[in-house]
Amino acid sequence: MVEPLPQENRFLEALSKDAWPESQHQWGLESVGLGPAGLVELFDSQLMSRHLDLHARRLQARGEAFYTIGSSGHEGNAAIAAALRPTDPAFLHYRDAAFMIQRSHQVPGQTPLWDLLLSFVASAEDPISGGRHKVLGSKALAIPPQTSTIASHLPKAMGAAYGLGLARRLGIASETPDDSVVLCSFGDASFNHSAAQGALNAAGWAAYQSVPMPLVLVCEDNGIGISTPTPDGWIEANMQGRPGFHYLACDGGDLLDTWQAACQAVRLARSRRQPVFLHMRCVRLFGHAGSDAQQAYLTPARIEAAEARDPLLISAGLLRRHGVLDRDEIATRYHAMSQRIAELGESAIRRPKLETAEQVMASIVPPTRPGRARAWQGDVDVTPVPMAKGLNQALQRLMQRYPQLVMAGQDIGRKGGVYGVTQKLQAHFGAHRVIDTLLDEQSILGLGIGMAHHGLVPILEIQFLAYLHNAEDQLRGEAATLSFFSNRQYANPMVVRIAGLGYQKGFGGHFHNDNALAVLRDIPGLLVACPANAADAVGLLQEAVRLADEEQRVVVMIEPIALYHQRDLLAEGDQGWCFADPGPQHRLPVGELGQWGEGGDLAIVTYGNGVYLSRQAAAQLAEEGIELRIIDLRWLTGIDHDAVHRAVAGCERILVVDECRRSGSLSEEVITALVERGVAGERLARLTAEDSFIPLGRAATVTLPSVAEIAVRARQWVQGEALQG
Repeated sequence: MVEPLPQENRFLEALSKDAWPESQHQWGLESVGLGPAGLVELFDSQLMSRHLDLHARRLQARGEAFYTIGSSGHEGNAAIAAALRPTDPAFLHYRDAAFMIQRSHQVPGQTPLWDLLLSFVASAEDPISGGRHKVLGSKALAIPPQTSTIASHLPKAMGAAYGLGLARRLGIASETPDDSVVLCSFGDASFNHSAAQGALNAAGWAAYQSVPMPLVLVCEDNGIGISTPTPDGWIEANMQGRPGFHYLACDGGDLLDTWQAACQAVRLARSRRQPVFLHMRCVRLFGHAGSDAQQAYLTPARIEAAEARDPLLISAGLLRRHGVLDRDEIATRYHAMSQRIAELGESAIRRPKLETAEQVMASIVPPTRPGRARAWQGDVDVTPVPMAKGLNQALQRLMQRYPQLVMAGQDIGRKGGVYGVTQKLQAHFGAHRVIDTLLDEQSILGLGIGMAHHGLVPILEIQFLAYLHNAEDQLRGEAATLSFFSNRQYANPMVVRIAGLGYQKGFGGHFHNDNALAVLRDIPGLLVACPANAADAVGLLQEAVRLADEEQRVVVMIEPIALYHQRDLLAEGDQGWCFADPGPQHRLPVGELGQWGEGGDLAIVTYGNGVYLSRQAAAQLAEEGIELRIIDLRWLTGIDHDAVHRAVAGCERILVVDECRRSGSLSEEVITALVERGVAGERLARLTAEDSFIPLGRAATVTLPSVAEIAVRARQWVQGEALQG
């Protein structure tokens, strides 16, 4: 017999007296369409979830488990699972163990108790994350894993709901049946997060325009976010009457009330293809997590009131009132489940754990899959063009070659983008493949992540690099982590195009000129490219799409705004920065460098605008007999540092020109890698932007490297003068 924990006292007392609280609702089994066996199954799922919570605390006290954010008080979501099909994608709140357990009853061969215990003890045999995190997820159950669902999963759930109809319309094969609904659950505190509000707004915005959005959003309202109370009526006041939504409410403590509301929500979403907000009122028991002493911020009366609404007590009362189980049968089930989990737990703690960095990192990069590109049958216009035109031509070709490609972003359709890069694409491919989105970067990225779950390959546009920063967690916390936390079972491949960097003329300020790339470069598994000219832009974009389609990678392409329409290099009208389209087969693989010149006096290692500026400086220096070579990195992550080392070999000096800020810039990595490969420090220098935001007006470039400054620094460096930095 397992020794009870103090958290069990109230249930055990009610069991000993066979005295259970009455439900506030008077639903009958027949009236809600649930039989006695169905009610018992739901109760068993609740018992499993509760005893897993309790045993996680026992194991943690022994140093054997590492996660105690439990589902206690939220077990009513088992009834929501029962109302759905096991093929309906479910993006779950971290308190939804009962949902996952109940869904497992619908799919043969599932072992939810064992699987969850393996995740508690971070075993390498955990079938979803491979021991990397305690997550609720299962490929067999159509539950993509969520790690810390502080609303960051709502945008992609919205995208997944939208993508269902789009994949069907485009004839793209998806693992998800066409008539599915997408479920997403979250807490009342998360409701206030900007990601949640953005997703709610985007879903309602689409539905208001009769765009199919088969989405059930479940707000599990326990009235408190860690220690901060949710105002009474706040959720209801916000969601009742919200445009585009059906609002339903249920008592999460009552299985029958939750079941009938969930069935209604699913019917509405499935039949009408419209979003439903299901407001499930519940309680949180035992604090936020095992380390949380809720007595420090909740009164005894508040804790007592929550414990009195324990859903297990109410469920046992339903079983007794409807004559389904007697007291002894409830007691037998309760204690048998406790004993079973304790025995399984002892086996789970002995299973293998991750032990090496290689094992941990093995799931960062997703698996490959067969490519789906069609052969290109058209002609290639070889007229030299600037970067914006080259990108437009490449996008046109890619959209024809890859029927699964879908573009989305603000103003990319009828307007053709702020800089004309997407001109005429919507007219050619339709508004369903070139999507004008609302103004919300979190929702744009979430839309892409969600669509990728259905076999689509999104190309998303963020108008300016500075606009990414309010949404970057969609890349860091969602897109780039899915393969890692699902042990390569899930991926959300996509390409994100971002206009960025400095040197714009006549338009700017720090919101439109942003030279901060560090936030992208430190995300494991994320690939970042940056072209310097039209030909490279085509090669990088075509490789980015191939990487997304075949290798399921998340690729970001930073497109230098100042070079979009730059035609000339050295003199007005020379067309020196226009390049011919290199064709559909031209791709620049990750790490492949570009090089101009063979000079041995100085190697300039750079990228983006730095390539253009260095070419202009090189022309000045050539008149002085200084011979340069310019190395274009092209890829700002996955840099082949051995190739860089070979490329600068034979040069007397090396100057890294980096248009990003001195602190946290790419130049730090490049210099370090060269030193690690034996290049003497006295041969190395760097020229970077200042640690400053970019101002408006004539001062817009004074903090950035310039042609004159590159020439001066190069001249000094070649002549042997000591350089700082």
